[in-house]
Amino acid sequence: MDTSPAGAPVPEGESQWVGEDGPVVGNSPPPAENIVVDLREVHKGFGPKKILKGINLALERGTSAVVLGGSGTGKSGLTKHVVGLLQPDKGEVWVLGELRDLMTPEQRDRKRTRLGYLFQGGALFDSMTVYENMRFFLDRLTTLTKDEKDDLIAESLEDVNLPATRDQYPAELSGGQKKRIGLARTLILRPDIILYAAPTPGLDPVSVRVVSELIVKLRDTRGISSIAITHDLLAAEIITDRAHFLFDGQIVESGPLAEVRRSEHPVLQEFFQGTEAYGHA
Repeated sequence: MDTSPAGAPVPEGESQWVGEDGPVVGNSPPPAENIVVDLREVHKGFGPKKILKGINLALERGTSAVVLGGSGTGKSGLTKHVVGLLQPDKGEVWVLGELRDLMTPEQRDRKRTRLGYLFQGGALFDSMTVYENMRFFLDRLTTLTKDEKDDLIAESLEDVNLPATRDQYPAELSGGQKKRIGLARTLILRPDIILYAAPTPGLDPVSVRVVSELIVKLRDTRGISSIAITHDLLAAEIITDRAHFLFDGQIVESGPLAEVRRSEHPVLQEFFQGTEAYGHA
């Protein structure tokens, strides 16, 4: 049995690498440095129901991926593995160079602050102003001064072109504005990766374009990597560098969106032709 630099024994048959948070032990090598999320043969089930059946997905640093597919195909389960809300029954989940299963609680907490998650409805607190919503995580997760927090809030609101909403309540905002404020709150901790749970449902085409182009702007100006779950093809066309189509717990097609749309797979053909056979994302 080998011994790690920190003195911990390494089980037979396993290898060790040193990640940014310390030694990592695993059965396979870490992803290349430019890969920020790497799902390898990920399986997950709840009783007899299998929601993921051998998912392989790699996200390159500074790129945007879109996960398409009908309801009940495993899209939400996929992103919950990246965040750490679910653990795989089998397979590996690598995030920012670390194998999630082997992270200590402290390592998981540090990683979570580098992962942003935009909920489908924005998830703003109705009883709080925009400013108070933005302060919520800063008060709990940082030791910044009030002036430093105020500067971050102002900068994040500028990022989404909504500085004038600082003192408004969510009920005073449009659907598109709520999405953008939710995104501004996600940006407040300066994440490396943002996961978008259906970023544009219920929005008019103009708002869909505004939100989608904002996601692209964050990729291009901040280098933020992202995975978005969507069934909105306009959003997908604007956002994606690489599309992944999920069906029955498996990725059945991956590549540039134009190539995925040309797939001869019957489920993809029905999806892109706008049928209702497989529901909504």
